Amino acid sequence: MTYGVHGSRPGRLAMVVVAISLVFSLSGFRSVESLFAPSADLWPRWQAHDETNPATIDYADWGDFLSRHLQTTPSGVNVIDYGAVTQEDRAALAALIARLEAVPISTYSREEQLAYWINLYNAATVQVVLDHYPVETIRDIDISGGLFSDGPWDAELLTVEGETLTLNDIEHRILRPIWMDPRIHYAVNCASIGCPNLRPEPFRGETVEAVLDQAARDYLSDPRGLKIDMDRIIVSKIYDWFFEDFSKQDMRLLDHLTLYVDPALVDQVNRIGEVHGTHYDWQLNSPKYLPETRTE
Repeated sequence: MTYGVHGSRPGRLAMVVVAISLVFSLSGFRSVESLFAPSADLWPRWQAHDETNPATIDYADWGDFLSRHLQTTPSGVNVIDYGAVTQEDRAALAALIARLEAVPISTYSREEQLAYWINLYNAATVQVVLDHYPVETIRDIDISGGLFSDGPWDAELLTVEGETLTLNDIEHRILRPIWMDPRIHYAVNCASIGCPNLRPEPFRGETVEAVLDQAARDYLSDPRGLKIDMDRIIVSKIYDWFFEDFSKQDMRLLDHLTLYVDPALVDQVNRIGEVHGTHYDWQLNSPKYLPETRTE
């Protein structure tokens, strides 16, 4: 099942989308699905920051969890064997999230805040999967409520500076509108095979810019991000759902792609000159659901 985006429910909504698709299409490779993608909607309360604060945030405990449980596979997909995570490590994950929730993040610099929100989002995503495992896809964790919602993205999972937060709040009301950086999409992980990899090291303020660049290169060097099939460019649905993030001002989507795609493919991408289709794999980022190991 590949239709849908964060915060949309398969089933009734999917049938509506399919029906609309039969009679209506957007320009180029854009799909009707993109109409249901969350927009960047600034929550002004989180704009506060202090560039004079030299303090950094310690993520050693998050790094320890990742070193224990994140696996890099021969296919290049990073996975977590959720079923093998011990109760002790679950407790350690809960403790590190609680510690991060207690950080007065509004008093930190912008680069520290950027790393913080990404790490908190990713750790909370792992925790919510563990809390509901076994599931085949994160979208089966249907705790958001609302007629057209699925997955955990609209559930209130966190409390920071007295504010209750959802995963969608962090991604679409804090990260995207404050930083306005399309590389955000390479950093936040939605626990799916088709998503950019959960990285093996925590994000840190002093290196966040370089790591975001590397995350973009890694994804666009992988068929999950971009592949060329018989002179047709196929990209991740992420570029459809959040097209506006990748095509701001005078930059076209292809301009963004060629900044990070494998250099050996740049000329070919420019020659083809357009995107022809999209794909995405919602299966859980678990060894059980790797394309090379699962049976359809």
